[in-house]
Amino acid sequence: MSEEMDTQNNSGAATLPHAEHYDPEGIKIGMWLFLITELMTFGGLFILYAMQSYTYRADFLAASGSELSRAMGAFNTVVLLTSSLTMALSINAILQGARKRSMVLLGITIACALIFFGVKYFEWTAKFHHGVYPGSEHWVNELNNGTRTFFTLYFSMTGLHGVHLFIGLCLLIWCLVRIQKGQITPERHMMLENCGLFWHLIDLVWIFLFPLFYLIA
Repeated sequence: MSEEMDTQNNSGAATLPHAEHYDPEGIKIGMWLFLITELMTFGGLFILYAMQSYTYRADFLAASGSELSRAMGAFNTVVLLTSSLTMALSINAILQGARKRSMVLLGITIACALIFFGVKYFEWTAKFHHGVYPGSEHWVNELNNGTRTFFTLYFSMTGLHGVHLFIGLCLLIWCLVRIQKGQITPERHMMLENCGLFWHLIDLVWIFLFPLFYLIA
């Protein structure tokens, strides 16, 4: 009797479907813990910005009004909000089994990310052209401490956001490939959902960055 039970247990272990090792709740909890650490990182930078803006209020207002384009910032905000919508719709599509629709919506999300990068490229190159970057002659000789502080925070915070956006873009492309190969399905969709959570975090951070740098003037 014992031998038969051992045989059955061994047989069951050998034929255990891979799906039983798939723990969506554990994966989701791990992702939320990671997102909390990311929020703490950006939260520290937001606190630093608040302290410096209180100290150099007039310089922050002048720098924002003279060097940053509200139109470009607002456009990028609309682009990222659109990408959040298409990301959510892509996840919803895969849950419904609409693989092609999910791929199209994910492709639109990727396109929005590339548009955002294009706008930021023109913004940053304009600053470099005007000599507004650390170490330039204009930076050292003509900008006061408040203005230098403003742009140090601007490059640091938008640059860190850009790094996260690039990582998110790579993850979205990876998800697109996996959907195309049939590796992301309604039953196994947590990779896409977690990438969506990360993407929404990126958008949330930008929603705070936009008014802090572009609208204070």
